[in-house]
Amino acid sequence: MIKFDNIVKKYQRQAVIHNFSLEIEEGQLVVFIGPSGCGKTTLLKMVNRLIEPTSGKIYINGKDISKIDPIELRRNIGYVIQSTGLFPHMTIRENLELIPKLKGEDPAAIEEKTERLLNLVGLDPVQYIDRYPKELSGGQQQRVGVARAFSTDSDIILMDEPFSALDPVTRSSLQEELFNMQKELNKTIIFVTHDMDEAYKIADRICLLKDGEILQFDTPENILKNPASEFVENFLGKRRVWNNPEVLKAEDIMIPDPIKVSPVRNVLQALEIMKEKKVDSLMVTGKDNLLIGLITLKDINVTDRTMLIGDVMERNIHSVSEDMDLINVFKKMNEHRIGYLPVVNDSGQLRGLITRSSILSALSSQLMDLEVAF
Repeated sequence: MIKFDNIVKKYQRQAVIHNFSLEIEEGQLVVFIGPSGCGKTTLLKMVNRLIEPTSGKIYINGKDISKIDPIELRRNIGYVIQSTGLFPHMTIRENLELIPKLKGEDPAAIEEKTERLLNLVGLDPVQYIDRYPKELSGGQQQRVGVARAFSTDSDIILMDEPFSALDPVTRSSLQEELFNMQKELNKTIIFVTHDMDEAYKIADRICLLKDGEILQFDTPENILKNPASEFVENFLGKRRVWNNPEVLKAEDIMIPDPIKVSPVRNVLQALEIMKEKKVDSLMVTGKDNLLIGLITLKDINVTDRTMLIGDVMERNIHSVSEDMDLINVFKKMNEHRIGYLPVVNDSGQLRGLITRSSILSALSSQLMDLEVAF
């Protein structure tokens, strides 16, 4: 969708962007983040040619944008900045409909789209559509700014720290609105911020920059769990996982290869396996390692120890997927008042077992990392 190919930018022979290459897939929300002066806004403005690279090329859908008329290019790229950029002498309706009218879109379709976008950003069209920007709060103006960027029907939206001047409550609300809009409308968005918490809340992928170079480009989860360098780790903060417990997935806290048994073994054999492995429960798996049940000491408290496990095991057991986060694992344990959860893949095959001990072990590991860091 968007390809940066060996981009270099120099000011008076001083390079601020160094051989920057990156590909952004269609429908992704990619956050550019880093300390002040790292080049994130410069790169953003290169996409709509507000800034031209010293060398290198940028492609959109395989087309070299240096060969596209800048005015035409910008009409097809949404752009949101911190100060909203709304025209003060125009109503909200006029601000939203300006570019669609310049592009010659159908008037009825423009009107329908304007109302739909206002609803998407949480503003009632009846109440706000004929007001002027000065009659709105800062947060409301920023909502209109986001709606206007989407009104162009462009596939690409550029957002340069659009929420940084807002209060925390309004900012959080707009982050949620943006996330929902992007999932519904499937735009390709480049979002510039200096706030890692904001990046984690909205991004599909994060590009962490320093001095015009990429330090790490990955999903939020992988960056938080596996920072590529000490600088990245320090930028994220030492308490990164504790501040974002949802980054820990079931596969991170499970016991891999839990003790399991075949349903055709008998109760006596199950008891011997429990004694040998020092456990009080066994996962029961069938063909191809499919999880079919669970047997505990309570289940095998029977007189006839020749009975098959398949006849006495619990069949209606709760399990979780490998990508369920820690918060929801806790919720499921508390909801069903259980101290263990098997982890299965999409095919129902047993991948691991979460117990309260395995959770404590994973959290203790994070705490040790934190203590070492300090």
